[in-house]
Amino acid sequence: MRWLRRAAPHLVLIPFSLAVVLPLLWLLRVSLTDRRTAYQIPPEWSTPHLGNYVEIFTAYPFATWFWNSLSVALLSTAVALPLATMLAFAFARYNSGGAPLRLSILASQMLPPIVMVLPLFAVFLGAGLLNSRTAVVIAHVGMNLPFLAWMMIAFFEGEVRQLEEAARVEGATRFQAFWKVAVPVAAPGLLAAALLAFIMSWNEFLFALILTGKRTATLPVGLSTLDTHRGVEIALLAAANMVAILPVFLMMPFLRRYLIKGLSLGALK
Repeated sequence: MRWLRRAAPHLVLIPFSLAVVLPLLWLLRVSLTDRRTAYQIPPEWSTPHLGNYVEIFTAYPFATWFWNSLSVALLSTAVALPLATMLAFAFARYNSGGAPLRLSILASQMLPPIVMVLPLFAVFLGAGLLNSRTAVVIAHVGMNLPFLAWMMIAFFEGEVRQLEEAARVEGATRFQAFWKVAVPVAAPGLLAAALLAFIMSWNEFLFALILTGKRTATLPVGLSTLDTHRGVEIALLAAANMVAILPVFLMMPFLRRYLIKGLSLGALK
């Protein structure tokens, strides 16, 4: 019974793990095959080769798409995170705007993105920012800011208030207490929010599709062009997707260490 009690969680988690890992392994297999073999059903195994990876960089502007996505995701996160941190601190400490303002910020996340596309298009067209990465960065900041602010409110509640009061007694100003006490204590939560903001911006498609052009297209928009008049280039699309998910794999140590810790910190508070 003791052995069964220990094995039961693993028996439950193995199918869920396979459901996540097997599609990635299948994608990797397709990316290493030729175009003819990629369409075979049932699948055929062929000698692995890197021709698809070479082709996406030589026949398509994949490096440009990758750089555009990376720069947009980093810039939008770098702008949204400090603004959301100050907004969340104001909500948690001073109840700025009260419950109506909090609910209005949360309600803005309930709007489908398609509702905001045409107004944003008109605004950026009038401002001369259409077909630029700046327009996408601004759109992603507006998309991420409410979510990050609502998420980080819990990080500034609880025992952080007592530490700030102790700092104020020692002579610190409000800003010093915020910058030197509250922010370091909430650092795991801030990093978790930054990682989520980066991933949301990295994967966003609709705003990038409407607001960018040929030279400023991001990865999701660029990958959609692999659907040609000859059909979907499955092998090339698989190789491109494997490269596109590379930044997420590189962030996995931080995701495991800080994301879970930050989210649980907010949940416990």
